[in-house]
Parts: sequence; C-alpha cells; structure tokens
Amino acid sequence: MAASLNAFDDLMACQLQPFIQFSGQIGGLVQEQARLTMESFKEQRKFIEMASQMAKPANDVQLMQLLKPISQLITQIQEIKERNRKHEHFNHLSAIAEGIAAIGWVTVVPTPAPYVKEMCDSAQFYTNKVLVAFKDNPVMIHHIDWAKAWIGFLTELQKYIRQHHTTGLVWSSSSSQAAAPLPPPPPPPIGLDLGGKSAADQAMDDARAALFASINKGDDITKGLRKVTADQMTHKNPSLRLSSTVSDNEMKNLPISQQQQSKLATQLRPEKLCLEGRKWMVENFKNRHDLLVDDTYIQQSVNIYQCEDCILTVKGKVNSITLDKCKKFGIVFDSIVSFVELINCRQIKAQAMESVPTITIDFTDGVELYLGQQSLNAEIISSKSSSINVSVLAPNGDYVEHPIPEQLKSTWNGKGFHTEAISKN
Repeated sequence: MAASLNAFDDLMACQLQPFIQFSGQIGGLVQEQARLTMESFKEQRKFIEMASQMAKPANDVQLMQLLKPISQLITQIQEIKERNRKHEHFNHLSAIAEGIAAIGWVTVVPTPAPYVKEMCDSAQFYTNKVLVAFKDNPVMIHHIDWAKAWIGFLTELQKYIRQHHTTGLVWSSSSSQAAAPLPPPPPPPIGLDLGGKSAADQAMDDARAALFASINKGDDITKGLRKVTADQMTHKNPSLRLSSTVSDNEMKNLPISQQQQSKLATQLRPEKLCLEGRKWMVENFKNRHDLLVDDTYIQQSVNIYQCEDCILTVKGKVNSITLDKCKKFGIVFDSIVSFVELINCRQIKAQAMESVPTITIDFTDGVELYLGQQSLNAEIISSKSSSINVSVLAPNGDYVEHPIPEQLKSTWNGKGFHTEAISKN
C-alpha cells in the first residue's frame, strides 16, 4: 500500500498543485474552490492510508461516517457554485463542482475508474466553455492553463485508480480492526408514526398466540384429536396411496399464479442501501424504522424502491427523491433542489424540514404531507391518486390538515372544456 500512497502524493504534487497555482492567478471564488479541492484530496489521502490499516467497514453507514470530512468539503464547493450562478466565472465554478464528485471513487466497486471518467466528462463540458471564452485573449492565457490543468488532473486520477485500485479501494486484508459501531440515528418526528398493526397483522398474531397456547398444553395437546381408523391409514390401505400421490410430471405442471410468482420474486430481492454514482439506492427493506441516508450533497438523488413498513431520514440537501412501489412508508428530508416524486405507492407519510419546490404524486393512495414554513411554496401535482392530505405548520406549532380535492368539474366554455377542482367541505 506504500506504493499507492507514494503515487497519490506524486499525483497531488505534479497534477493538482499546478491547478491550484493557476486558480490563485484567477483569484476570488475560483481560488477559494480550489483551496477546498486541495483540502478534500488531502483528506482522501488520509482515508486511503487508513484503509491500508483496517478492514472495510461492515456497512455503508459506517463507511459514510468515515468519509464525512470529505463530504463536508464537497458540500462547501457545491454551495459556492449554487450561490453564484451569475458570477463572471460561473463556468469555472461549475467545472470544479462537477469534477470534484470524482473524489467519490472510493465508494465505487468494481470499476471506479470509469466513474471518474464520467465526472471528468461533466467537468470538461464547462472547461470547454472556458477555452472558447479566453482562446483569443493572450492576457488571459492562465485561464486556458487552468482549464487544461483541471482536466489533466482528473485524467491522471483515472490512471492512478486503474493501476492501484482497479476494482475498488484496497482495504487491509490482514488487519482485524474494523470501524467502531455508530450510534443509532435519531428517530424521525412523531408525526410520521406509521400507526398500529393492521387487522390482518393482528389476526396473524392471534393465530400465532393460539398455536403457542396449544403447544404449551404438553401431553394434553392430543386429547382433542380425532382417532384414525384402520381403513383410513395409507399403510394399511394401498388404494389410498395410489389416489393421493402426485407424479413428478404433474408437479412440474402445477400452475403458479402471477401473484405467487411476484411474491416469490420479492422475497428473493436483497436489501440495498448504498451510493451508486450520484444515486442513493434504498431497496427491498421491510419493518425498518431506522433507515438513514447521510453525508449527501446537492447533485445526488435518492431512489427508494419496494420498501414496506419503514421510516427513512435523508439528511442534507439533495437534488431529488423518488419513491416507487412503497407501502406504509415514512420519510423525513431536509432540503430538495428539484422535486419529490411518489409513484405507485400506498400509505405514505412525508415531512419536509426545509424547502422543496415540487411534489408529484402519481397512482398513489393515502398520502400525508407535512410542510414547514420553508416549504409552503411547494407545488403539489397529483394524478390518478386519492386520499392526499397536506398538514401545514400553524403559528402555535400545531399542524393543520388540508385535504387535496379528488373530484374535477369540466364545463364547456364555447372553445373547449374548462376543468376545475371541487374542494371538499
């Protein structure tokens, strides 16, 4: 692993340092972003060294905790770009913000180098604009050098990864030291309590209780059984054996309903909570009220698929959140750049702690949204959905519920039909 660290040191000295110097010549926000970029890769150097001395963390949550110092620096870099969209050097700021995501290669397996290539291409879209803007200005030649230095560093980072971490970050295989267990995440707000057991669940519990009660009878368990006569015993009546057997061919031809197939396929799907590129994937969880997505930044999205009876907390500002085929699911999120989307879901409770521009609800029944003061400007767009209620935080601290109309009235106006919602009274 010493060779890997030495190569990383060379990469920073020979490729990243010139970029920092050209950024200093430009100055201002570009220089500040470059400084944070250098700090980010210094932290990554520490992380690579740590990985050489310990076993890989047992789960993604622990891994993200170890990466928190890097994540916080990336967030600062992204925020500089987002807060300065009208800046004269916005293309510079965008190129750094796009390219810095390449630092996440340590979480990508089994092919981290192509991931870095993707981030490099995103950055090059903006560096090309810089090259075009300053190509005919000899006085501003350092802008040209700056753009080439940034893409050059990202390109060399790919080569470094291919040589030293071909299938992913190399962790120690001999060390027994593992990441310390993390404390449990804080519980979500009380408003997202998913409620008690359903009637079906209660019936199952009653049946299970009856079963255990009968087992606890001991020898008395056989007293209520009906006696089987000799003519009903298959070992004494061969004709019964012939009529009750099913051949192998018949077994193969027994139909499996589509519902059974779907249920079996669902049971076989593994649980997943991981970061794939810029997407957090949360899939196939059941009965988990402690799910947590942390250390996020604004270019990431969160995709939640086929989870049931769960609560998820999303920390930080992300681009978007999508729930698909979820049931009895609660989610608490901080801030959203673009949208939150609910598709093919049932019994969803969602709470926005900060801003969210748009919430779309399609083919979903039973939605409870909780909006705070910062999220009151949200646009709620629903189609083919029912039982949608939006609770708004009142000045006294209580939530006041407002139902979304489900009925529409269309009238002819001479040119076409005018459609309006019929509010519930």
